[in-house]
Amino acid sequence: MPWIQMRLAIAPEQADPLEDLLLAVGAVSVTFMDAADEPIFEPDLGTTPLWTQTHLLALFEGDTDSRAVLQQLEELWPGALPPLQVETIEDQDWERSWMDNFQPMRFGERLWIVPSWHQAPDPGAVNLLLDPGLAFGTGTHPTTALCLEWLDQAAVKGREVIDFGCGSGILAIAAILLGASHAVGTDIDPQAIEASRDNARRNGIADDRFDLYLPEAMPPAQADLLLANILAGPLVSLAPQLSRLVRPGGSLVLSGILAEQTEEILDAYRQDFLLDPVANRDGWIRVSGIRR
Repeated sequence: MPWIQMRLAIAPEQADPLEDLLLAVGAVSVTFMDAADEPIFEPDLGTTPLWTQTHLLALFEGDTDSRAVLQQLEELWPGALPPLQVETIEDQDWERSWMDNFQPMRFGERLWIVPSWHQAPDPGAVNLLLDPGLAFGTGTHPTTALCLEWLDQAAVKGREVIDFGCGSGILAIAAILLGASHAVGTDIDPQAIEASRDNARRNGIADDRFDLYLPEAMPPAQADLLLANILAGPLVSLAPQLSRLVRPGGSLVLSGILAEQTEEILDAYRQDFLLDPVANRDGWIRVSGIRR
């Protein structure tokens, strides 16, 4: 069955009242998208900021009388409606389309991230099976890729690892598959903890090799390697805590950092770590080093 989509070019302050109005006149869903490639980084907790140029997309069932809906909107909305387009969207197997777009990815020489519905391109490689049903980290973002490439070339065999802000667990799981003896993962989101546990089991990792905690329940312990792919703000504020979690001689890998935030991160960690040259991909950076 085809769908009818109404696309409105709105200002952020119009979002809530227009969403309510469109749902009231029969929309089955309302979503918002960036109309001008304007990224929003590190929003305040509890907020859902919108872009200065936002498109509101309202989806209606295919047999909806779009002219009647437009008439209702014009009658109920104070003033002129924002610029609006109506289009027909052909139905498709959205899940299959999404799955087709998620292909195996190689990181470095020996590590692959493989969707569980795909055959591994190189059965002899280190293949991490992942179902990215929750977008906590799939390897597609430059920050995750930078960390995975570091792990691929690192000597992690027998090392104890902390994945701080573990998301999907992708970094800790990769480390274990590459030979790490044990990993601890922590995240503020209980769903991330659940996703990490599911992904670890999918990869044949026993529960006792990958301990998962909410931050307040994480036991005090040091590791040979700490990975933190979060955001620059928390990385700076948590620098004393993260530094203490790394044993002398242990490794630190940080990402989730924009290039313009590099010096702030280096300043926060250079006292405790001998830092490597910064790695950059698509405007995102990775900071790594050895605990003094």
